[in-house]
Parts: sequence; C-alpha cells; structure tokens
Amino acid sequence: MPTPLDQIALEEHFRALGLGRGMAVEVHSSLSSFGHVNGGAEAVIHALMNVVGEEGALIMSAFPVTKPLPLSDSEVARGIVAKIRLLDPDSDEPTGMGIIPDTFRRMPNVVTGPGFHRVAAWGKDVDIHAQGYQHLLDTGGYALLLGVDIHRLTSMHYAEGKVGLPQAVKDIFAPNPEILKDYPADQWYVEAGAPPVDTWGKIQAEADRRGLIRHRRIGESECLFFRACDVVDIYEEALRTDPLGLYGLK
Repeated sequence: MPTPLDQIALEEHFRALGLGRGMAVEVHSSLSSFGHVNGGAEAVIHALMNVVGEEGALIMSAFPVTKPLPLSDSEVARGIVAKIRLLDPDSDEPTGMGIIPDTFRRMPNVVTGPGFHRVAAWGKDVDIHAQGYQHLLDTGGYALLLGVDIHRLTSMHYAEGKVGLPQAVKDIFAPNPEILKDYPADQWYVEAGAPPVDTWGKIQAEADRRGLIRHRRIGESECLFFRACDVVDIYEEALRTDPLGLYGLK
C-alpha cells in the first residue's frame, strides 16, 4: 500500500517542485488525486501556507457552481455536452471547485472577492488578489496544478479578455435559443459543442516543449508548477496570430 501523505511530506514535495517563501500562487487541485492524505484538505492548505509564508499569497477560484452534472440521453440528443448548475453565493453546498478551495475560503484570514467569478485569497496583498488573477499575472506570480491540468487554470481566460475570441470560436460552445429557454443563463451554464482539437492542451504541450513547466508526482497525483504569465502569454500570442487555427477551425 502507498504511504499516506501528511503535511510535513507535502511541504517537502512542494519545495522540491519549486515553491518557496514569498511566492504568490494560483492553486487548482483535486484532493482525491493524491490518494490518502492525513488531515485531508486542511493538511494540503496548511502545507502550502507554510511553504509560501505570510509574505507570499495563495489564490484559489471559488465560483459558486456545481460539478458538471450527468447528461440524460435526451440532453445529449439535443447537442448538450456539459451542464453546470449555478449556486447561491451563500450556499454551503460543495462546489465544482473541489474540497480544497471550498475549505480554503472558509479559513481564518482568507478573503473571498465579489462577483460570480470570485476568488479566495490569503497572504500578502490579500485584498488585491481577492479581486482576481490580474495582480498575480502582473507581478510574475505562479500557478500550481495538483492532480489537474491546464484546463482548470482560470487565469488562461485573462488572455481571452485581452484579445477576445472570434465569433466562430464562441459559436462552437453556444447553445441554441431552445436550449437556453430550458436552461436559463441565470441558473445554468450549458455548452452545446466542443472544438475539434484540445486547444488548451496544445498550449500546455507548447509550454512543456519550452521547458516552462516543472512536474512532480506527489503520492498518486501528477503536479505541475510554472510562472502563470509565461503560459498565459503563449495562449495570448496564439489568439493574436491564428485563433481559428488554434481552435482547429481551418
């Protein structure tokens, strides 16, 4: 049987991966990916806090949404490929962000920002970081993916905000009016399509090719660590130069 992880072992692994004091880190995670962790989500969070210190910062997405929900045969037949129910911001229901960020945002000295795309932050410049990931990107902060990959990296969307997506790309995902009538946008997030290629996977592969991502296996979890702006900049440049090709549309 694998040896269970504990907080001390996690701290050693995080330092070996490259985390250090004073770093601001965007964290996305799957607790179950580690296997058994003594102390659960709190052990992971306290290990991260101890490694970066109060002169560093931790930032986690805290969107009030469920995990992707199962689709019925009739929904698939209508072209729906994903559906997520929106939660009340004050709900105690577990979110699709995972147990680590759900636990993190309720901890002392953690500040959760406003709006639907809210983030929870702790450490230096906490009130600025709680407004979103722009400050982390502007100051050369880092990203840590624990058992998840680039598809969970919220700061990637900031490239889309700067450059914009062509309408042809937006149309890939957009549900038709009949679907929206049954799944109103104030209660559901629904996608009715996917690009023919793994767009963000291509960005991660390019970042790997350039040697920008450090990898480490922690327990049973494949973990990635990199400077967030380095990877987001690759996406931004691809959106500026050939967005349709990036999304496999030509």
